[in-house]
Amino acid sequence: MQDARYPKLITLIERAIGRARGGSGRVGKVSNVGCVEINAYWQHWPCLFPQHGPGRKHLRPIVLVEWQRRLVAAYPKQLIRGLMHSDGCRVMNRVWKGKYAYPRYFFTNTSDDILRIFKDACDAVDVDYRMAKPNMVSIARRESVARLDAFIGPKA
Repeated sequence: MQDARYPKLITLIERAIGRARGGSGRVGKVSNVGCVEINAYWQHWPCLFPQHGPGRKHLRPIVLVEWQRRLVAAYPKQLIRGLMHSDGCRVMNRVWKGKYAYPRYFFTNTSDDILRIFKDACDAVDVDYRMAKPNMVSIARRESVARLDAFIGPKA
């Protein structure tokens, strides 16, 4: 499910699914109130996502297999961008009764494994982070926010 307010992001998702499938098959969209479900049926999805399985993802291990680790090592910015677009946000943090504001990013996930994968990717691109809550990564240092801004871009 994707928020309907972000049509460019929905288009990016459709293209990514098409590329992952080698251009074969159809990517479907179902509009609901305020959101769009993007789907594609394919027998080989489990080959690309061996972590998929029954039950909640935060209750089962999410471990990257070797070829996935190599991709993450080669493209950490793309992984961070995708994770931020799915489970993250960029906000203006207002302090001192709104007299001072600065941008910051948050990434939230209930899976410790996914949080670790995200933090490892941040380490790879020299992005400083802190844990705001046990399930929330905060990126607030000016240099790190600027580094993320350079490759994430707005949700659009």
